[in-house]
Amino acid sequence: MAARIDSSGRGRSHIRKAHVERNTTETQIQATLTLEGKGRYDVHTGIHFLDHMLELFAKHGGFDLKLRAKGDLDVDQHHTVEDVGIVLGQCFREALGDRRGINRAGYFLMPLDEALAVVAVDLSGRPYLVCNVPLQQPKVGDLQTELIEDFFQGFATHVGANVHLRLLYGRSTHHSVEAIFKTFARAMKMAVSLDSRLKKELPSTKGLL
Repeated sequence: MAARIDSSGRGRSHIRKAHVERNTTETQIQATLTLEGKGRYDVHTGIHFLDHMLELFAKHGGFDLKLRAKGDLDVDQHHTVEDVGIVLGQCFREALGDRRGINRAGYFLMPLDEALAVVAVDLSGRPYLVCNVPLQQPKVGDLQTELIEDFFQGFATHVGANVHLRLLYGRSTHHSVEAIFKTFARAMKMAVSLDSRLKKELPSTKGLL
């Protein structure tokens, strides 16, 4: 695996950005993320429903996201879905820098028609995922729904965060997955937001995140 991570724009302009490239024998992914964005997106993973979810994530989080992924979809979707989660987590980790001044924790409860989801995030530096998202169908659009947990596991591990996802109820698998991603976006928006009163402070009594 070859990976290149760089960031820019944190100091002078206070715009937190990151660029990540991750190349393996299974996937080649490039992504650029701006935390202080306008919800703009340009996403192509080869899996249309995953594209749609990442677009929703950018829009509802107020992030600018450009992502290109080329994976071995002729084998399976697993490598692409998991690695996109990994790269997104790496983008957030790099854009957050030392994490001084951030809220650190974020949570949201959001309905989508008959579906209701709750997500809580703690950018603690300690990766842990709880994914309680029972889904009715094995596929939604062209996405294998069992891989949604792998996406979020990759994200949580590589950003260094506790991520708890729960689908309280929902009839439509489409609505249920969409509710999770929209709620996740809103929780992340809260967690990465800066508190002007504490802009020089690290949100931890340990002195390290």
